Amino acid sequence: MIPAGDLAVIIAVSLACALGAGLLGLLALHLTRSATMGVRIVVVAATGMLAVVAAMVAIAQGMYISEHDLTVLLYVATTAALSSFGLALVLSRLFAREAAELRRMARAIGAGERVEHAGHPRDHSEMARLADDLATTSRRLDEARAELASADASRRELFAWISHDLRTPLAGLRVMAEALEDGMAADPSRYHRQMRSQVDHLSSMVDDLFELSTLESGTFTLSPEEVSLYDLVSDAVADLRPIAEARDVRLRALGGPGPVILGDPRELTRVVENLLMNAIQHSPTGTEVCLETASDSHGNAVLSVLDAGGGIAEEDFSEIFRTGWRGTDSRTPPSVWGRSTGAGLGLAIVRGIVRAHRGEVSVANVGAGSRFEVRLPLAGSGESPAG
Repeated sequence: MIPAGDLAVIIAVSLACALGAGLLGLLALHLTRSATMGVRIVVVAATGMLAVVAAMVAIAQGMYISEHDLTVLLYVATTAALSSFGLALVLSRLFAREAAELRRMARAIGAGERVEHAGHPRDHSEMARLADDLATTSRRLDEARAELASADASRRELFAWISHDLRTPLAGLRVMAEALEDGMAADPSRYHRQMRSQVDHLSSMVDDLFELSTLESGTFTLSPEEVSLYDLVSDAVADLRPIAEARDVRLRALGGPGPVILGDPRELTRVVENLLMNAIQHSPTGTEVCLETASDSHGNAVLSVLDAGGGIAEEDFSEIFRTGWRGTDSRTPPSVWGRSTGAGLGLAIVRGIVRAHRGEVSVANVGAGSRFEVRLPLAGSGESPAG
């Protein structure tokens, strides 16, 4: 049993040696602050070894009587220190390689490149986890850049198409106004009707742009109330039946009173009318557009709109609800009675409104046409619209 006085001396001397070695280590780290991580790791390891050896030598000089034993202890301490120093060098090189890999990944991410971590799957070290986090960050940044590029391309296409679609009715209005002003209009009342139709068309496009801007900016708000989905469908069919008859397209509504949802009647009417107008425009003469309302087993009201417009290419399924998307010429017909979704806004607005109601919209090819399907939570299901 070591006497208390001797134990106190041992502890005091050891702490003094550790403090002295620590101060030297801090100074060395300050001097090597611009060096590689491997060098700094060696400095840390050397500081620890110096503290141990210094304490052993200091205590040995005060307690050992035999000079032979002191010499042996010095050899042992020196050998252990050199061995530990060599091991620290090896470990520092390993850490340096890992640090270099992290720097490479960070530089690649900064340059906008996609990086992957090719480490061993069983390596769960902190460096490996950091490399995995960098690889995950790189992947997410890559996806964000792709989404941003897609959004920019969509906006450019939208601006080009909107400019074209605005220029056409404006040119017609100008020609008709000049004809009326010069007294060259053979039938002024017909010109007045056409001008009113063109103005309605322009007003509809402006409304679509405003609606889309609120949906994409997050300022879209709803005034929800309980509403029958079948009633919305019936009203939309009644409103658009003259347009369908002008194209010799039959409208048929299936289902009945039953699916009641919590939503904004005005915005949901816009959803139904956009889908129905889309189906009418894409349906050949003499075909039928079928609308059906029902409920599924998951607590959703389901609205389906089936047309006979020839279907949609599968590669376009992921693009059809994108702002500004237009299909082939056969699926982008001219306006009817001044109403059109040709600017590529109608389906984007549908998706935005449906998502604001905590619902989903999808499309699939069925037979000779396409079926758009909207699923909205039933009233009392616990899901409430946003806003």
